[in-house]
Amino acid sequence: MVSITESAQEYLTQLLKKQNCEGIAVRVFILDAGTPKAETCISFCRPGEEKGDDEVKQYESFKAFIDLHSKPFLVDAVVDFAKDSMGGQLTIKAPNSRLPKLSDSSSIADRVNYVLYNEVNPGLAAHGGNVTLEEIFEDDVAVLRFGGGCQGCGMVDVTLKQGVEKTLLTQIPELREVRDVTDHTVKENAFYQ
Repeated sequence: MVSITESAQEYLTQLLKKQNCEGIAVRVFILDAGTPKAETCISFCRPGEEKGDDEVKQYESFKAFIDLHSKPFLVDAVVDFAKDSMGGQLTIKAPNSRLPKLSDSSSIADRVNYVLYNEVNPGLAAHGGNVTLEEIFEDDVAVLRFGGGCQGCGMVDVTLKQGVEKTLLTQIPELREVRDVTDHTVKENAFYQ
């Protein structure tokens, strides 16, 4: 779970007081959690703006609402404030924001994303390509979308069947099938045409 250091708590307390709003809190969440575009955010949360399923953490002088969907991605996250000659800077380090720590109870989607981002995409990047998970269909079918140099590539069927699908089915036995929903008629950036 996310931790807020004492210096960050002091800084946030001062910011919240300046808002002149009784009961104002902070909310911690991640936009695009579990993707390479993940962005960890902390915002003001006026009374009534929190969500019903947020986890509430009470600090000495304020509350922090933690977004339920973001929780697995906030494991080991730290909000800190470091003073410097310009006043200081609030930082949020969330090492699991792009990929949560996996466990036996992790969802199939989280496990597919983990394999795609850590094992498949680094290889595809050599050709300017990438693949993302669109959805898990019928609980055991991974629906993927290829992008970059993979979209429209003449070798995408081989990449899908011999590389991506083989890797996913081997590492995630609960999967039955892998499908591609990419429009491969668009060949503008294709690595092989």
